Amino acid sequence: MNLRLFIEQFDVADSIVLLEGKRLVSDADKPRLVELGKLLAQSTQNIIFRSGNAPGADQYFSEGVAFVDSERLQVITPYEGHRKKHNVAGYTLALDQQSLLAESELVYAAKNNPSTAKLVDDFVAGERNKNTIKAAYIIRDTAKVLGCGDWGPATAGLFYDDLANPLKGGTGHTMLLCRKFQIPVFDQKIWFEWI
Repeated sequence: MNLRLFIEQFDVADSIVLLEGKRLVSDADKPRLVELGKLLAQSTQNIIFRSGNAPGADQYFSEGVAFVDSERLQVITPYEGHRKKHNVAGYTLALDQQSLLAESELVYAAKNNPSTAKLVDDFVAGERNKNTIKAAYIIRDTAKVLGCGDWGPATAGLFYDDLANPLKGGTGHTMLLCRKFQIPVFDQKIWFEWI
């Protein structure tokens, strides 16, 4: 897919595009992530961009969007104040301020990995400790895809992945969740050609 086709398909009302990826970004690629954020924000009118406010790819994409229009950037954080000094978004949704018990589809999807399902249950029940905080990040990654509260689901995702070891960690979880819910996913093999 080229940039023109991406804009034609996704620059529509209620479109939410994820911009995120790995924490480790090569020095050569950092400017490309910022540039993509700028390019997309300048070239579109309707898309709302969404991030998880993590260091690395999330931050660089967000800086690019915010340079043009921070009001079109949403951030979903695992808890209030998460990386607050690095948050450049116009809107932030902190999951610890939401009633996750009312978000059954979100919680069910977050429990997709059997190794973390109990942690998710414990976190949703209100337990907070060094183990359950891991669940907050899993729920955050899931909420970016499915939405939470008044924030709707993503319509597409642009990712910076580790192409030598793809679909691992939180980025991999988010990409696989997008695919499960038939949300188109594009990594840098596609969007590097746009800039």
